Amino acid sequence: MSEKGDRSATVTDEVLQSFETHRRELCAYAYRMLGSSFEAEDAVQETFTRAWKSYDGFEGRSSLRSWLYKITTNVCLDMLDGPQRRARPMDLSGPSTPDSQLPAPEPDYVWVEPIPNGLAFGADPAEAASAKDTLRLAFVAAVQHLPASQRAILIMREVLRFSASETADMLEVSPASVNSALQRARATMSKVQEKSTVSDAFSETDEQQRKLVDDFVKAFESYDMTALTDLLKADVALSMPPFPLWVSGPENVAAFMLGTGQACRNSRLIPLAGANGQPAFGHYKPSDEEPGLWTPWSITVLELDGSTISGLNFFLDTEKLFPLFGLPMEYREN
Repeated sequence: MSEKGDRSATVTDEVLQSFETHRRELCAYAYRMLGSSFEAEDAVQETFTRAWKSYDGFEGRSSLRSWLYKITTNVCLDMLDGPQRRARPMDLSGPSTPDSQLPAPEPDYVWVEPIPNGLAFGADPAEAASAKDTLRLAFVAAVQHLPASQRAILIMREVLRFSASETADMLEVSPASVNSALQRARATMSKVQEKSTVSDAFSETDEQQRKLVDDFVKAFESYDMTALTDLLKADVALSMPPFPLWVSGPENVAAFMLGTGQACRNSRLIPLAGANGQPAFGHYKPSDEEPGLWTPWSITVLELDGSTISGLNFFLDTEKLFPLFGLPMEYREN
């Protein structure tokens, strides 16, 4: 390779590496916008493609970070060109009785999906702590109620802390338009979030939270419904996307687990590095065909409220989600 070619390759590597340093925060932003971890990854990849193609025209009039956010916003707005919004089962209907028949599953584009912590958080603990609250499932679902441009403005201003002028530049509107849209977005969010499940940020250093999670694993794997219900908040919600069914309350959760959900008996929960800033597990159920073999059942994400569990989220699309979380498609105990 010629010296000119060597320099060109070096410049290419340096530019691409400068993009990569922003991958996680851009993925978190796109996830908040889109409600899908897979679409968020696609959006970031498309952002980098567009950024590379137009890099010669980037004159440094803004920071590289702001420029990439501007491109990511445009990518997300293109992807949100339609009326469909992602939701959680509790956003679509009231709770079901625990003996309800399972309804037909809905397509994956209906649901807010979980995102692995590793896709959304950097190595900086302070940065991760500040991001967790706005990656909660309830927050992401609430944001989906906003029109796409308001969604972008709310996230840029209140989550990412861009100024009104920076946000206006990225969206190519006036600062007055940004402030007006932000007020409308806040009003909508205040109404929607009144109905949202409350969850605390999870910290591995919080001994009470760690004990709560450990006690849940013990109760669930032993299928001890008495011990399990003692850990649950009075208005706990259990959901299982892609089924548009959910149940509320410890007694109803126990009845559901002993009825429709009894296939979960003797399950194994494999701890993950977390999802949406919350404790998460790869959930395997016993195989019907081979003793000693467990097969994928769900990515299970807990929501915590003080000393109780306020949400049990079982995401059943294991063919997509287990590879995303780096999990094998079978589990065997040694």
